[in-house]
Order: sequence, then structure tokens, then C-alpha cells
Amino acid sequence: MTSTYDLHHHQPLSDSNSDSDGDQGHTGSEPLRHADLSNSIFRAYFETTSNNIQSSPSTSDLAKIQSFLTSSSSGALSCIICLERIKPSDPTWSCSSLCFAVFHLICIQSWARQASDLSALRATRLPISPDLVATWNCPKCRFQYSKSQIPKLYLCFCGKLQDPPSDPWVLPHSCGEICDRPLKHNCGHRCLLLCHPGPCPSCPKLVKSTCYCGAVNDVRRCGFKKFSCHNACKKLLDCGVHKCSETCHDGPCPPCRANGVYRCQCGRVEEERECCERSFRCESPCGKLLPCGKHACGKGCHVAEECGECPLQGKRTCPCGKRVYQGMPCDVEAPPLCGATCDKTLSCGRHRCHERCHRGPCIGTCRIVVAKSCRCGSLKKEVPCYQDLLCERKCQTMRDCGRHACKRRCCDGDCPPCVEVCGRKLRCKNHKCPSPCHRGACAPCPLMVTISCACGETHFEVPCGTEMDQKPPRCPKPCCIAPLCRHGSNCKPHKCHYGACPPCRLLCEEEYPCGHQCKLRCHGPKPPPNPEFTLKPKKKKSIHQSECTPGSSCPPCPELLWRSCVGQHIGTERMMVCSHRAEFSCENLCGNLLSCGNHYCTKTCHALKNLYATPIRRERSESCEECHLPCQKERMPTCSHPCPLPCHPGECPSCKVLVKRSCHCGTMVHVFECIYYNGLSEKEQITVRSCGGPCHRKLPNCTHLCPETCHPGECHSPEKCCKKVFVRCKCQTLKKEWLCQDVQAAYRNAGCNPRDIPKNQYGLGLLSCNSDCKSKVQVSSELQLRKSKVAEEKEPDTQKNAPKRRKRRERGQEAKQVSTLQKIVAAMKWLLLFVGLVMVLIVLATYGHKGLMWLSDWMNEVEEQRHRGRYPRV
Repeated sequence: MTSTYDLHHHQPLSDSNSDSDGDQGHTGSEPLRHADLSNSIFRAYFETTSNNIQSSPSTSDLAKIQSFLTSSSSGALSCIICLERIKPSDPTWSCSSLCFAVFHLICIQSWARQASDLSALRATRLPISPDLVATWNCPKCRFQYSKSQIPKLYLCFCGKLQDPPSDPWVLPHSCGEICDRPLKHNCGHRCLLLCHPGPCPSCPKLVKSTCYCGAVNDVRRCGFKKFSCHNACKKLLDCGVHKCSETCHDGPCPPCRANGVYRCQCGRVEEERECCERSFRCESPCGKLLPCGKHACGKGCHVAEECGECPLQGKRTCPCGKRVYQGMPCDVEAPPLCGATCDKTLSCGRHRCHERCHRGPCIGTCRIVVAKSCRCGSLKKEVPCYQDLLCERKCQTMRDCGRHACKRRCCDGDCPPCVEVCGRKLRCKNHKCPSPCHRGACAPCPLMVTISCACGETHFEVPCGTEMDQKPPRCPKPCCIAPLCRHGSNCKPHKCHYGACPPCRLLCEEEYPCGHQCKLRCHGPKPPPNPEFTLKPKKKKSIHQSECTPGSSCPPCPELLWRSCVGQHIGTERMMVCSHRAEFSCENLCGNLLSCGNHYCTKTCHALKNLYATPIRRERSESCEECHLPCQKERMPTCSHPCPLPCHPGECPSCKVLVKRSCHCGTMVHVFECIYYNGLSEKEQITVRSCGGPCHRKLPNCTHLCPETCHPGECHSPEKCCKKVFVRCKCQTLKKEWLCQDVQAAYRNAGCNPRDIPKNQYGLGLLSCNSDCKSKVQVSSELQLRKSKVAEEKEPDTQKNAPKRRKRRERGQEAKQVSTLQKIVAAMKWLLLFVGLVMVLIVLATYGHKGLMWLSDWMNEVEEQRHRGRYPRV
């Protein structure tokens, strides 16, 4: 929003500058009439305000005035009725109520007469005089004026001068004198600006004023003398007890919200309530005894003095009110019914109740049949009194708009206004009339289009429909587009504009990768230009966004410097242009350490491969020779396996060769990695090689195995074997169980070495035979004779006990022996099958030939018919 300071110190604008954006449009020979105009208008006002920007009386009003001034100075002031520009010499009229819009005097007079005549025509049906309702509205703000207020004279903005002359040094349509119109809020002061369009700003006079609560006194502008001190109000509230705790405010204080315990009006119930609701009624009835002493008060909660007298005392009547009873005690029940007709007026207001005197309300709906006419008078019928009679006829009378029929069912002739939307295109050709359907011309488009500069700081408003002929205002603000080149902070600022920004005039000074700087004029990227000024409506929104223009790259560096050979050898440098990328070789040995880290390159000087080099240099570079010698380093920890890799940098990898080591007892073979096994100590190796099971080695003196866990060396104490062994006599009749060590001792006592005893005779013969051994020998001989006889008897049945394979083979040979009859039957079957196949083939050939012949005839007929259709006979 524009402040008073901006209005007072605005840049001078000329007519030529209002039509162009370039700096070349303004010359020193042009009259700066707008600068003098701005200073002369606001001089008196700013003398009073002492140029105090902080205490501007009304920024919004001054902004509206400035908008009118900008539109007038740029020639953009237009009449929204005819959509034509208002020339400085054209008679005008401005609305003095809300919008302060300016119109051609002829246009507003024609508009006012048409609107007032149409308003008088609509009011002909009303009982009042048409002259009292003949009004017209402002085309923009729709403020209502009477017919007598139709403008007849061409006056200046302040209304003091009739037919103001056209002076180039004075604002058009202005008298050039002080406005002197009464200011707002009836403060008694008058406007100090020169005759101007738009509203007068708030009063700038300094007066003594008091805040809303009256606690603080201060000197303020008269237009803003009412203020808040932002302290607590502390005014006594309506309750008379508490004080207002709100911030100093305008208007009455809010209700008291202090909580407290209060009694209802009858004094029975206590509740915690806010102070503003301290007077309340409970839900229980009063129940106090009335003065008659016989009845209780039936009212709700109320003050004790409001019970009143007993309602049943004094004169009493029957329900219909025709019979009166005097002096009837109040404790007597309701008086009897009189028996006459009730005769009370029913709810319809036309008929009376025909029932006898009764208690309670009369019947709700009047059911007396009467003759009624519908609202339009086309139907007459007898219906119950409570029913409304409506016919089905639709009113065909045209509504006040003159375009649509009423179409209301059973209309009484007073047709309502048309509720359809007008929808006709306005003169602006951008919008449609949103008003209800009406007679005559539509109201002008009330919308205003803002014409602004590229940054939007300087703008003015024109009526909708006239924006196509406008040109943007010239803005004194600096351009908000930041330069994209490297001189952004050092570039000379320029004013707001449409289109592209001017190019940068400084030296490039861009640093090359080599460290030198470019000495040419700046050729960096340009920012995206502002779109060109246009207000033409586009059918489709352009998705294309303005892009920045990339700058050209700097030329190659022209500086001279010393450059070494491709192998970077010392003492071989040459003088060359910095941007010249030619490389040379010094023909010496390369001498660079190879990738193995153990040997050196023996090639001639060549370019080395570098990850950070350019792609072209990478193609020309040549890697050093590869080392193909085997690795000769000593491995740690020491082992007998050589390193499998070729010559390489760093330490050799760990030896992963698998080494087989059997356990101590020879039962299991362990597989270890060389580095793991050689890294163990001698004790750890013995522990790792143990299988953890029994030794499984045979003892030297007996047939048993070593009972100890797998261990290195020979088994300990083989003569102390504790296994149990069966000992027999020589005929093997007697058998006893001895310990193995006892058996070994017995053999030694007998003069034998236990190692020489065979395994199947170990423990045999150590016991002596007795009498039982002889009888057992005789029984065994008889058993052998019996077995031999049984074997002789079973020899003829050997065929029955033949193996299963032999029996299966013999059964297959018997099955293969087929009879002659079966052979004849099989031959007949094959013959019949052959004959059947031959018959089927003959049938297929016969019918296939016939089908082919029929198909050929049909195709010939089709071809002949087609030929006849193509070449018909004449």
C-alpha cells in the first residue's frame, strides 16, 4: 500500500514516459507537469502533517487518491458506461458516496434517466406515488440516488467551480484550489488537499484525546483520536461490584463473568453462576399459600411479593362466559356448564363454535363448507372453511423483466420478480450480467482491472473492458530480477521494466582451471526476461516458462607458462601457451614404481593414467608395464607353501592351503588351514589333533583295544587289560570268565608269550577237563549220525526245493508254447483288420472325388455370375 511519503516524493512522470518503459523516453526538454501537479496537490496537506510518515492519517484513502491521479496522468481514466477514455476536456461526474468513480456527464445522465424511468414503471403497481420511488443506482457501487439527484451541471471534484477549465498545470476536471470539503466523522475540520478525485483522507490535525477507558490522555491525529491504551479497562460493570478486566476497548463493557454462589428468586436453590446470570429461576413451583389460605401459588420460581391474590376469588363465569356467578367461594370446584351454545369465534375468524358450553379449547379447524374462489379467480368451489382453494392453471403473464412468463400456479396477478439470472454479455465483453433478469440495458461491469508495472509496486485501475488500450506505468523502483552472472552484487541497478534486463558491462574475470582470469567483457548467463506487457486473454494457458539464457564459455587461456613432459620428469620443461594441450616425451626411462610396489617401469617416457585427467588425455595416456614375476616374499607365519599370487604390493594373503593331519590313534584325519595350524603352539597342535574318542589301537599282548582317550605315543600298561575273557578247556566243554590280565599271567606262567596265541584260540586250554566232558562227547557223536540219515532221506525232494528263479523260468517256457488253434484265430483277426482299412480308404476316395467335382462346379457358377454382373448384356 502506498504511503503519504511515496505520494509526496514520487518521481515526475511525463506523457511520453507513461507510454514507454525505456529510459530513452524521457528528455530534459519535456514539461514535467505531473511532478508539479503532485507537489501542488499535497503541499498544504504535508505542511500540516509536518512530513511525518509514521503518523499518516489514512493510507488507504491516500492510496485511492493516488490511483486516480496515476490513471488521470497516464491517460487511463475511462468511463465504465461507454468504455471510452475520459479526455481532460470532457465534462464528467464522479460518485460521491462509495466508489468515487468518474463518468462522462452525458453517459451518467442517460443512465440515470433510464434507470429512474424503469424504477417508476415498476412502482406503478404500488399505492405510493411513482415520484417517490423513481431512483437510480451508481453503475459501479450501486449506491441509490433519487431522481432529483440526476447530475445536470459539470462541476469540479470539490463541487465549487462549474465547468472547470482545462489547464495543463492543473489536474484535469479540478479547480486547482483547496478542496475544503468537511472531513469524515464530523470533526469540524476541512480537507487541506487541492481539489482531487476520490475520498478525502482522515483529518490530520493534532488534538488532545483520551483513550476508551479514560485513563490516558495523548495528542493524536483528529482522524484517529479514538485509541486504546492497552491497559485494563477497570470500568465498573453493570453488577456494580466488579470491574472490567478487558484491555481498553471501544463500546460498552462485556457482561460480568465473575463466578459466585447465588440464590434463585424464591431463595430455595443455590448455584454457582457467573455474575451476569446471578438472577435466575429454579425449576420447582413456588408453592406458597395464597392470601385465601386454601390454595397454593401455582406459578414458577419468582419473588415472594409476586404471588398475588387467589385467582378463584370474586366473579366467576361458565366456560363460554354467558352466565356469571357472584360470591362463589374459591374452594368450590369450577362453575357448572350453562347448557347454551358456546358461540366463541373459531380460528378462521369468520365462524363461531356451534357446540354447547364446554370446557377446554374449541375445535381447531373450522369444517363449515363455504364457497371459495381460487387466487386467480378461474375456479369457484365449495370446500371446508379451513382449506385453501388453488387451481392448476399456470400464469402466462410476463414478469417485469419482459422476457420470462410467470408460470406460477394459480397466480393472483401480483407476479413476483423474475428470479432468472440475466446472463447477457456486458459491454466489457469479458463477463456476463450476474443480476436478476431485468428490462433495459445491463449495468456496466463493476470490476476494475489493475494495470501494474513488472514488479507490481506502481499500478492504477481501469474499468473492465478498457484494459486492452492501456500501457503500463513507469515504475521508479529498482528491478527485482537478480543478475545471474558473477557480478551480481557489483552490477549497476536499473529500474523496473518489462522484457529482458540490460547486459552486464563489467569484465568477466572468470578464473580458468589453470588459475588465470578471463580478460573479456562479461559473457555469463542472463536471467529469464520478464514477459512482455500484455492483457490479451489467452484461450489456453501457456505452460512454457521463461528460461535463463546460458552464457558463452570463456575462450582458451592465452597465458604462457613452463610445461613438463608427459612423464613429469625434472629438467625437461618447455615454454607453451596455457590452453595449448600438446604433450611431449623426453625419451628418458619412465622410472615410476609399478603397481606391485617392488619393481620400476622400464618403458620410455609416457603419459601416466590419472582418474582426474580429461577424457582426451586418458586416451593418450599409457599405463606402466605390468609385473609378471612370481611373488618372492616370505610369508608370515612361516610355512612351506609359496604365495600363489603374482608380484603384488603389501603383505601376502594368509595361507589357505588345507593340511591333513591324522589323529594320534589313526582313526580320523583332520583337515586344517595352514595359517591356522602353523599358528598354534606344539601343545595346542597335540590337543587339536586328538579325535576325543577311544584310542582304538590294539594292545600288543591281547586282542582288546586301548581303553584310553586318543593320545600320542604308545599305549600305557598293555599287561593291565581289565577286559573279561571266556576261558575254556581243551574240549570246550567247561567255560569260565577271567580278566584279560589274569589270562596273560597264566600264559606267562605256562612259559608262553601272549602275543603268539592266535585270536580264535585265546583262552583255550587253560582249564582242565573233568568227567562231564566224556559223556558230552558220546552224545555229540550220536547226534551226528542222526543228521546224516535225515540228509539221505531228503535227497529225492531236491526238485521241490529248487530255487524260485528256476521255477519262474520254467513257467515262462510253458506259457510260450501256444496251440495251433490260437495261431489261426490271431491270423483271422489281422486279415479282417486289413480288409476294413481297405474299404474305408475306397469310400473316402469316392466321396472325396465327388466333393471336389461339386466344389469345382460351384466355383465356376460363382465366377460366371460375377462375370455377368461386371459385363451385363445390352
